[in-house]
Amino acid sequence: MTSTPPSARPQPAAPVQQARARLLPSPVLRFLAHEGRIMESLGRWVTRRPHGIDGADAVFTHGRDQAAMMYGLTFACVVETVALTYLLTSWPVIHTILLVVDVYTVLFVLGLHAASRTRPHTLTGRTLRIRQAANIDIRLPLDQIASIRRETRFTHEKKDGELNLPIGSQTSLTLELTEPIDAPTFLGAARLVTLIRLHADDPKALHDAIGRARTTPDPTPETVPQP
Repeated sequence: MTSTPPSARPQPAAPVQQARARLLPSPVLRFLAHEGRIMESLGRWVTRRPHGIDGADAVFTHGRDQAAMMYGLTFACVVETVALTYLLTSWPVIHTILLVVDVYTVLFVLGLHAASRTRPHTLTGRTLRIRQAANIDIRLPLDQIASIRRETRFTHEKKDGELNLPIGSQTSLTLELTEPIDAPTFLGAARLVTLIRLHADDPKALHDAIGRARTTPDPTPETVPQP
């Protein structure tokens, strides 16, 4: 009689994870995880610690062209917070609740921009990592790219099989794929796409880097001469 070694046996989920699954549905957990990544990005932005670039062959930022819009939106939120603080001084409970909401809104807007600045696209070996803010993170093998072209677009219609990732309302690169890949929605639903439009601060550099990587042959191990 043989016994299964402990390392080969299926390991039960951690108690904390089991408790979370019982108490909160998956969409809620995904939403909370997204909020956590937004707030983490603020810290990374302040300390200048980009996420996910260790070991990358090349890094391509993509948040620059939305900066003016995001700072303007942040300023509007701050003005609203100050105005409501003044108008609601006679209703302390409502004032406190709205103050917390408004402060969190300001941090959230800044966090969205921080996520774009600290989570760049990366090229590692023959894999392109495509990201946007804190909710899109796709690892795309270069072998699945049928074609790549520089194409600046400011309008994007929602179509089945297409994923548009605009920054500042624009995309600058279009990738056509050889086969569908799964790009899950915000709440985790499957979404198969065969075309991806994305943006980079330097689209030419990203375009050229992908082109070079696609034409570079895979490294092969050196053959050992036989005696």
